Order: sequence, then C-alpha cells, then structure tokens
Amino acid sequence: MATSDRVLLNGLRVLGCHGVTDEERQLAQPFEVDVELEVDLTDSSTRDDLDCTVDYAVVAAKVDQVVSSSSYRLLESLAGAIAKVVLDLPHVEAITVEIRKLRPPMPYDASSVGVRLRREACTAT
Repeated sequence: MATSDRVLLNGLRVLGCHGVTDEERQLAQPFEVDVELEVDLTDSSTRDDLDCTVDYAVVAAKVDQVVSSSSYRLLESLAGAIAKVVLDLPHVEAITVEIRKLRPPMPYDASSVGVRLRREACTAT
C-alpha cells in the first residue's frame, strides 16, 4: 500500500572512496546523503512506539557502513547499494536516496555533483 508518510534523514556527511579516478578510490572524500523513506506512520503517530516505525539512527548507520566500507566508480551504484540495504529494514515501502560528492574532480566551480534515485521494496504475493 502506497503512503504519503515519510521519514527523512538529510545532510548526513560520510567519508568514502568512490569515483572514476584512482585517486578518488584511494583517498577518502566527503559525501552528503539524503534519505527519504516512504513508511506508513499511522501506528507510530498514535502509539508513540519506535517499533512501529523506522529508526533513523539505524538508517544512518547503514548508510555510513555502505559508503565507508565499499568502493564504487559511479554515484549511481553507490546510491543503489544504499537503497538495497535500507529497503531490507522493516516498514520501509520505498526509498529515495540523494548523494552529493562535495569535492568533484573537475576543472569547474561546483559546490557538489550528485544523483537521486527512488526504489520500491519488493512485496511478496
């Protein structure tokens, strides 16, 4: 069942070794991650019970683990890996992940480059 309820985690700063160049894959650099989870918050909003929702601290730990312990050439692949891990959490119906590389290696002045993707949880029939 699709919901308009959301759990948000914005501006999580994590270090990782991701990029096309050898230097990017060897030297940790900062990434900023936003996660928007589609979650039915009906029970948690009436029962005031953490077990009825998604713990954003757990989401942050999972994002940090993926970013800091893996190495991807493309931000698209990194965002997909984050989405896959977080979609395994209970109550998560869909996820939007936005990742920004804060020090893009290009000869232009840009505060960041990034990607945004949305994935839905698979439901058993």
